Amino acid sequence: MRADRLVAALLFLQQRGRVTAAQLAEELEVSVATARRDLEALSVAGIPVYPQPGRGGGWALVGGARTDLSGLSATETQALFLLVGPSAAISGEARTALRKLVRALPHTFRADAEAAAAAVMSDRTGWSGLGRPRPDSVGLLQNAVVRRRKVRLTYTNAFREQSVRLVAPWGLVDKDDIWYLIAGTERGQRTFRVDRIVEVEATEEIAERPDDFVLERAWNDVVGEVEQKRSGTWATVLIETRYVPILRDHFGRHCHVDAEFEDARSRVRIAAPTPLDIARNLAGWGGAVEVVDPASVQHELARIGAELTQRYGS
Repeated sequence: MRADRLVAALLFLQQRGRVTAAQLAEELEVSVATARRDLEALSVAGIPVYPQPGRGGGWALVGGARTDLSGLSATETQALFLLVGPSAAISGEARTALRKLVRALPHTFRADAEAAAAAVMSDRTGWSGLGRPRPDSVGLLQNAVVRRRKVRLTYTNAFREQSVRLVAPWGLVDKDDIWYLIAGTERGQRTFRVDRIVEVEATEEIAERPDDFVLERAWNDVVGEVEQKRSGTWATVLIETRYVPILRDHFGRHCHVDAEFEDARSRVRIAAPTPLDIARNLAGWGGAVEVVDPASVQHELARIGAELTQRYGS
């Protein structure tokens, strides 16, 4: 018997107070015999569920208990549905889960939960953007993470070199519609872009996971390493203070205001992987931005300016 079905049966009992095996069978989409066995299994397991014979009978919780077996408060319920609600727009499984969760909640929570689920939608495609479809392999990888089974990947790296690797999947991260797999390999923890995975083959080999592994902490370490590489060159620029928010949009966390002056300008530190990357971002600003240092960025801007003048100058 599946544990998730038994939990669903228990929540259904909590909602209704008393149910027949036929009602439970319809709710769980199983046979009446299977529903009856599930109810008996709950009783044998020590859950206060008992049958009531005769007309109007069925199965009920001891004392007609109607407490919220999930243990969620009203505030926690709203927070959960605010979080899960946007996913329902793109996932049939999420929609089904939300419906079942609503039915399992105490009556006093349901209206707010349904309102919370419909309060937010998620549109992750940028303006004029095409959006990125979720890779087909995400579902298989998620299943492998949950079941703790190794997978065999055919992977193409950033240099378009292809290799086959047997890895232990530890967790998946969706960052701005780009999926990443954090996995254990013969060389330790590695991170793979899922859209570079050409093929995934599930195996029945057990995937060991370190006892102290925490996905959030592991991902924060990955982000720290990537951002360090993305900040190989720092430059100091002077720009009108009113334009600082736009500059911050371009450079994100690699944009720091050092000082604001009386002439309505600010001194700002920005970073990118190379001097050319910074110059390319600043070239479109023309004279609105003054690069104080380093000379390498100044040189790249002068070179870009000379190229443009040569091509478009009279």
